[in-house]
Amino acid sequence: MDLMIHSSTFLLPQFPADNGPSLLYALVLLNQPLPKFTPLLWNNARLRVCADGGANRLFDELPKLFPDDEASAIRKRYKPDLIKGDMDSIRAEVLEFYTNLGTKIIDASHDQDTTDLHKCVAYIRDLPNLDDQNFCVLVAGALGGRFDHEVGNINVLCFFSTIRIILLSDDCLIQLLPSSHHHEIHIQSSVEGPHCGLIPIGTPSKSTTTTGLQWDLTDTEMRFGGLISTSNIVKGEIVTVRSESDLLWTISIKKA
Repeated sequence: MDLMIHSSTFLLPQFPADNGPSLLYALVLLNQPLPKFTPLLWNNARLRVCADGGANRLFDELPKLFPDDEASAIRKRYKPDLIKGDMDSIRAEVLEFYTNLGTKIIDASHDQDTTDLHKCVAYIRDLPNLDDQNFCVLVAGALGGRFDHEVGNINVLCFFSTIRIILLSDDCLIQLLPSSHHHEIHIQSSVEGPHCGLIPIGTPSKSTTTTGLQWDLTDTEMRFGGLISTSNIVKGEIVTVRSESDLLWTISIKKA
Protein backbone atom coordinates (compact mmCIF):
# COMPACT_ATOMS: atom_id res chain seq x y z
CA MET A 1 0.00 0.00 0.00
CA ASP A 2 1.34 3.43 -0.98
CA LEU A 3 2.37 6.05 1.55
CA MET A 4 0.73 9.49 1.55
CA ILE A 5 2.64 12.29 3.29
CA HIS A 6 0.86 15.29 4.79
CA SER A 7 2.23 18.57 6.09
CA SER A 8 0.67 21.92 7.02
CA THR A 9 3.56 23.97 5.65
CA PHE A 10 0.99 26.29 4.05
CA LEU A 11 0.44 27.72 7.56
CA LEU A 12 4.09 28.73 7.90
CA PRO A 13 5.15 32.32 7.12
CA GLN A 14 7.89 30.80 4.93
CA PHE A 15 8.10 27.29 3.49
CA PRO A 16 11.14 25.48 4.91
CA ALA A 17 13.86 25.13 2.28
CA ASP A 18 14.41 21.42 3.01
CA ASN A 19 10.77 20.38 2.85
CA GLY A 20 11.01 18.63 -0.51
CA PRO A 21 8.69 19.43 -3.43
CA SER A 22 6.70 22.61 -2.89
CA LEU A 23 3.00 22.29 -2.12
CA LEU A 24 0.70 23.49 -4.88
CA TYR A 25 -2.77 24.54 -3.81
CA ALA A 26 -5.96 26.30 -4.76
CA LEU A 27 -7.74 28.39 -2.14
CA VAL A 28 -11.54 28.39 -1.79
CA LEU A 29 -13.29 30.92 0.45
CA LEU A 30 -16.68 30.03 1.93
CA ASN A 31 -19.39 32.16 3.51
CA GLN A 32 -18.21 31.89 7.13
CA PRO A 33 -15.75 34.06 9.08
CA LEU A 34 -12.37 33.79 7.38
CA PRO A 35 -9.29 32.73 9.34
CA LYS A 36 -6.89 35.53 10.28
CA PHE A 37 -4.20 33.75 8.24
CA THR A 38 -6.23 33.99 5.00
CA PRO A 39 -3.82 36.56 3.44
CA LEU A 40 -0.95 34.10 3.96
CA LEU A 41 -2.87 31.36 2.16
CA TRP A 42 -3.90 33.80 -0.57
CA ASN A 43 -0.37 34.94 -1.36
CA ASN A 44 0.87 31.41 -2.09
CA ALA A 45 -2.22 30.02 -3.86
CA ARG A 46 -2.12 29.10 -7.54
CA LEU A 47 -5.87 29.74 -7.87
CA ARG A 48 -8.23 31.77 -5.70
CA VAL A 49 -11.94 30.96 -5.74
CA CYS A 50 -14.92 32.35 -3.84
CA ALA A 51 -17.92 30.07 -3.35
CA ASP A 52 -20.94 32.36 -3.75
CA GLY A 53 -21.24 34.34 -0.48
CA GLY A 54 -17.56 33.73 0.23
CA ALA A 55 -17.07 36.80 -1.95
CA ASN A 56 -18.98 38.86 0.66
CA ARG A 57 -16.53 37.65 3.32
CA LEU A 58 -13.55 38.57 1.15
CA PHE A 59 -15.01 42.01 0.43
CA ASP A 60 -16.00 42.74 4.06
CA GLU A 61 -13.35 41.01 6.17
CA LEU A 62 -10.02 41.31 4.36
CA PRO A 63 -9.83 45.13 4.75
CA LYS A 64 -10.24 44.71 8.52
CA LEU A 65 -7.01 42.72 8.60
CA PHE A 66 -5.16 45.73 7.17
CA PRO A 67 -6.46 48.68 9.24
CA ASP A 68 -3.67 51.00 8.05
CA ASP A 69 -4.55 50.57 4.37
CA GLU A 70 -7.44 51.90 2.32
CA ALA A 71 -10.25 49.34 2.11
CA SER A 72 -10.61 49.91 -1.64
CA ALA A 73 -6.91 49.15 -2.19
CA ILE A 74 -7.14 45.90 -0.23
CA ARG A 75 -10.23 44.83 -2.15
CA LYS A 76 -8.49 45.41 -5.45
CA ARG A 77 -5.34 43.62 -4.27
CA TYR A 78 -7.30 40.55 -3.14
CA LYS A 79 -9.29 39.93 -6.30
CA PRO A 80 -10.52 36.34 -6.75
CA ASP A 81 -9.89 34.53 -10.00
CA LEU A 82 -13.35 32.97 -9.91
CA ILE A 83 -16.70 33.23 -8.15
CA LYS A 84 -18.92 30.17 -8.55
CA GLY A 85 -22.13 29.04 -6.88
CA ASP A 86 -25.88 29.27 -7.07
CA MET A 87 -25.61 33.02 -6.45
CA ASP A 88 -28.22 33.15 -3.71
CA SER A 89 -25.90 34.70 -1.12
CA ILE A 90 -23.52 37.09 -2.86
CA ARG A 91 -24.63 40.73 -2.59
CA ALA A 92 -25.31 42.58 -5.83
CA GLU A 93 -22.74 45.30 -5.14
CA VAL A 94 -20.06 42.71 -4.36
CA LEU A 95 -20.80 40.80 -7.56
CA GLU A 96 -20.63 44.02 -9.57
CA PHE A 97 -17.36 45.09 -7.91
CA TYR A 98 -15.49 41.89 -8.73
CA THR A 99 -17.06 41.60 -12.18
CA ASN A 100 -15.69 45.05 -13.00
CA LEU A 101 -12.23 43.91 -11.81
CA GLY A 102 -12.30 41.03 -14.28
CA THR A 103 -13.13 38.12 -11.97
CA LYS A 104 -14.65 35.16 -13.81
CA ILE A 105 -18.25 34.53 -12.72
CA ILE A 106 -19.98 31.14 -13.09
CA ASP A 107 -23.67 31.06 -12.18
CA ALA A 108 -24.47 27.44 -11.29
CA SER A 109 -27.98 28.11 -9.97
CA HIS A 110 -29.33 25.35 -12.23
CA ASP A 111 -27.64 22.81 -9.93
CA GLN A 112 -29.46 22.59 -6.60
CA ASP A 113 -28.22 19.10 -5.73
CA THR A 114 -24.68 20.06 -4.73
CA THR A 115 -23.21 22.63 -2.36
CA ASP A 116 -21.27 25.68 -3.50
CA LEU A 117 -18.06 24.08 -2.23
CA HIS A 118 -18.80 20.95 -4.28
CA LYS A 119 -19.29 23.12 -7.36
CA CYS A 120 -15.97 24.88 -6.81
CA VAL A 121 -13.99 21.70 -6.18
CA ALA A 122 -15.50 20.12 -9.32
CA TYR A 123 -14.32 23.15 -11.31
CA ILE A 124 -10.80 22.87 -9.87
CA ARG A 125 -10.70 19.10 -10.46
CA ASP A 126 -11.39 19.57 -14.17
CA LEU A 127 -8.64 22.14 -14.74
CA PRO A 128 -5.64 20.91 -16.78
CA ASN A 129 -2.19 20.42 -15.28
CA LEU A 130 -3.42 20.03 -11.71
CA ASP A 131 -2.80 16.31 -11.30
CA ASP A 132 0.43 16.82 -9.37
CA GLN A 133 0.54 14.58 -6.29
CA ASN A 134 1.44 17.58 -4.14
CA PHE A 135 -1.64 19.56 -5.23
CA CYS A 136 -4.43 20.19 -2.74
CA VAL A 137 -7.44 22.43 -2.15
CA LEU A 138 -7.49 24.61 0.97
CA VAL A 139 -10.95 25.69 2.10
CA ALA A 140 -11.10 28.75 4.38
CA GLY A 141 -14.25 29.50 6.36
CA ALA A 142 -15.27 25.84 6.19
CA LEU A 143 -16.07 25.38 9.87
CA GLY A 144 -18.37 27.22 12.27
CA GLY A 145 -21.92 28.39 11.74
CA ARG A 146 -24.66 25.94 10.82
CA PHE A 147 -23.88 22.31 11.53
CA ASP A 148 -25.54 21.09 8.32
CA HIS A 149 -23.16 23.32 6.35
CA GLU A 150 -20.19 21.78 8.17
CA VAL A 151 -21.47 18.27 7.45
CA GLY A 152 -21.92 19.25 3.80
CA ASN A 153 -18.30 20.39 3.67
CA ILE A 154 -17.11 17.12 5.22
CA ASN A 155 -19.20 15.24 2.66
CA VAL A 156 -17.20 17.03 -0.06
CA LEU A 157 -14.03 15.51 1.42
CA CYS A 158 -15.57 12.07 1.00
CA PHE A 159 -17.05 12.69 -2.45
CA PHE A 160 -13.73 13.91 -3.85
CA SER A 161 -11.67 11.40 -1.90
CA THR A 162 -8.91 11.27 -4.52
CA ILE A 163 -8.23 15.01 -4.13
CA ARG A 164 -6.43 16.40 -1.11
CA ILE A 165 -8.87 18.85 0.46
CA ILE A 166 -8.26 20.58 3.80
CA LEU A 167 -11.03 22.40 5.67
CA LEU A 168 -9.76 25.35 7.73
CA SER A 169 -10.89 27.70 10.45
CA ASP A 170 -8.98 29.82 12.96
CA ASP A 171 -9.21 26.91 15.41
CA CYS A 172 -8.49 23.71 13.49
CA LEU A 173 -8.18 21.87 10.22
CA ILE A 174 -9.90 18.71 8.98
CA GLN A 175 -8.85 16.43 6.14
CA LEU A 176 -9.63 12.93 4.91
CA LEU A 177 -7.15 10.08 5.32
CA PRO A 178 -8.34 7.56 2.70
CA SER A 179 -7.90 3.90 3.56
CA SER A 180 -6.28 3.32 0.15
CA HIS A 181 -3.02 4.66 1.63
CA HIS A 182 -0.92 4.57 4.76
CA HIS A 183 -0.36 8.07 6.11
CA GLU A 184 2.56 10.01 7.52
CA ILE A 185 1.65 13.39 9.01
CA HIS A 186 4.53 15.81 9.56
CA ILE A 187 3.53 18.08 12.44
CA GLN A 188 4.36 21.77 12.16
CA SER A 189 4.48 22.34 15.91
CA SER A 190 4.99 26.11 15.63
CA VAL A 191 1.54 26.56 14.09
CA GLU A 192 -0.54 23.46 14.92
CA GLY A 193 -1.29 21.04 17.73
CA PRO A 194 -1.04 19.55 20.19
CA HIS A 195 -4.72 18.54 20.29
CA CYS A 196 -5.86 16.23 17.53
CA GLY A 197 -8.36 13.54 16.64
CA LEU A 198 -9.03 10.60 14.32
CA ILE A 199 -12.67 9.96 13.46
CA PRO A 200 -14.12 7.14 11.32
CA ILE A 201 -16.27 8.47 8.51
CA GLY A 202 -18.70 6.52 6.32
CA THR A 203 -18.17 3.16 8.01
CA PRO A 204 -16.64 1.93 11.27
CA SER A 205 -12.91 1.26 11.25
CA LYS A 206 -12.33 -2.32 12.33
CA SER A 207 -8.61 -1.74 12.74
CA THR A 208 -6.59 1.47 13.15
CA THR A 209 -2.96 1.69 14.22
CA THR A 210 -1.03 4.90 14.94
CA THR A 211 2.30 6.13 16.19
CA GLY A 212 3.25 9.57 17.48
CA LEU A 213 0.18 10.19 19.65
CA GLN A 214 -0.12 10.32 23.41
CA TRP A 215 -2.82 7.67 23.20
CA ASP A 216 -1.80 5.54 20.23
CA LEU A 217 -4.17 3.03 18.67
CA THR A 218 -3.12 -0.57 18.07
CA ASP A 219 -5.44 -2.53 15.78
CA THR A 220 -8.21 -0.56 17.47
CA GLU A 221 -11.82 -0.63 16.35
CA MET A 222 -13.46 2.81 16.10
CA ARG A 223 -17.11 3.57 15.43
CA PHE A 224 -19.81 6.00 16.43
CA GLY A 225 -21.54 4.60 19.47
CA GLY A 226 -18.18 3.18 20.54
CA LEU A 227 -14.62 4.47 20.68
CA ILE A 228 -13.46 7.41 18.58
CA SER A 229 -10.11 9.13 19.10
CA THR A 230 -10.98 12.68 20.11
CA SER A 231 -8.96 14.97 22.42
CA ASN A 232 -5.79 13.09 21.59
CA ILE A 233 -2.39 14.83 21.64
CA VAL A 234 0.53 14.70 19.20
CA LYS A 235 3.76 13.76 20.92
CA GLY A 236 6.33 13.70 18.13
CA GLU A 237 7.21 15.37 14.86
CA ILE A 238 5.57 12.63 12.80
CA VAL A 239 2.25 10.84 13.26
CA THR A 240 1.60 7.65 11.28
CA VAL A 241 -1.84 6.20 10.60
CA ARG A 242 -2.92 2.86 9.13
CA SER A 243 -6.62 2.08 8.94
CA GLU A 244 -8.98 -0.31 7.20
CA SER A 245 -11.50 2.51 6.67
CA ASP A 246 -11.40 6.19 5.79
CA LEU A 247 -10.70 8.52 8.71
CA LEU A 248 -10.95 12.22 9.34
CA TRP A 249 -7.80 13.78 10.77
CA THR A 250 -8.21 17.00 12.73
CA ILE A 251 -5.63 19.06 14.58
CA SER A 252 -5.84 22.36 16.43
CA ILE A 253 -4.31 25.50 14.93
CA LYS A 254 -2.38 27.80 17.24
CA LYS A 255 -3.34 31.44 17.57
CA ALA A 256 -0.87 33.86 16.04
